[in-house]
Amino acid sequence: MTTEPPPPPEDDPFKKKQPPPGEGDGSPYGPPPPSGGGEGQGPPFGPSSGNQPPPGGGSPYGDPYGGGPHGNDPLAGMPPLADSGKRVLARIIDMILVIIVVWLLTWGFNVNEYDVDTDKIDYGNSFGQSLIAALLYIGYDTFMTAKSGQTLGKKWLHLRVANLDNGSTPSVQTSLVRALVLWVPFAFCCACIWTAIAGGWSFFDKPYKQGLHDKAAKTVVVSTS
Repeated sequence: MTTEPPPPPEDDPFKKKQPPPGEGDGSPYGPPPPSGGGEGQGPPFGPSSGNQPPPGGGSPYGDPYGGGPHGNDPLAGMPPLADSGKRVLARIIDMILVIIVVWLLTWGFNVNEYDVDTDKIDYGNSFGQSLIAALLYIGYDTFMTAKSGQTLGKKWLHLRVANLDNGSTPSVQTSLVRALVLWVPFAFCCACIWTAIAGGWSFFDKPYKQGLHDKAAKTVVVSTS
């Protein structure tokens, strides 16, 4: 019996429709536009071409993430990006839920790393608790994200994870990459510091408000309300 979530259906209601032929796929991770013309063609901009670069000093090739005149905005047709504050709150809810389970398991198997007597620290127990925490966090996040794009925290706050290129629910592989980047450092070395860095990145990231785990998995978090 397997606990692996089924793959997202082909009729995923969140998946964006394919653009008409000739309009590109809108992926920010595809190959960049050509930097020059074909044989016998001059440069696309400059005195010899007769063309002028766009006003405002911007890049002549538009948004490097896929927007602008040389590609479609990957967010077109998707819900608005989620508020970073709500993302943090959803993550805290998920952490509390999993921490409760971790505490129960580590208490039951006597692998609790916390002891008021610092002379009796058992590093084997410390690693055991970290391992249990990592497995639970990664398994929970991967399963829930691949199933519907929503952990319980995200579901309660009306958020979901989506593939940046097409808006669909992430695959198991994508969800696993996202969870590994977020939870392995958290469980074994950096705890809340790494979570704050990885998740807090969305407060400053432009234009897709991605955390570091989103960047690794090529996902975004959007609002469902």
